[in-house]
Amino acid sequence: MADLVLLVEDSRAVRDFVGSILELAGDYEVVEVENGFDALRALPRSEFVLVVTDVNMPDVNGIELTRFIRQSPKHQGVPIIVISTDALHPDVQRAMQAGASAFLAKPFSEEEFLATLAKVRSPNRVES
Repeated sequence: MADLVLLVEDSRAVRDFVGSILELAGDYEVVEVENGFDALRALPRSEFVLVVTDVNMPDVNGIELTRFIRQSPKHQGVPIIVISTDALHPDVQRAMQAGASAFLAKPFSEEEFLATLAKVRSPNRVES
């Protein structure tokens, strides 16, 4: 059975890009949603091994979603990769303070995403 990944991104192009990387990278099944509100509805329905979320989305943004996940007993240990076009220090700092496992600035390459995925999925990872 494939590991479930929740991909939360309002851009169809980015969802397609990240989704294809994940599906080619390993035994992942990607559940795609367009915003944080839909992610909040999807979280209780499945056991996710990873969440990839954009920061800037309507309704519930990626920082708020990350905080919610970290407060949820069911998902608090799930690695979270936060992605954003705004790689300014405040967004990176806010994401990491909210509990993100890693932050990637858009645009990123397939290699950068895979390296980040390997880092957060490693059983011996050390959070920075």
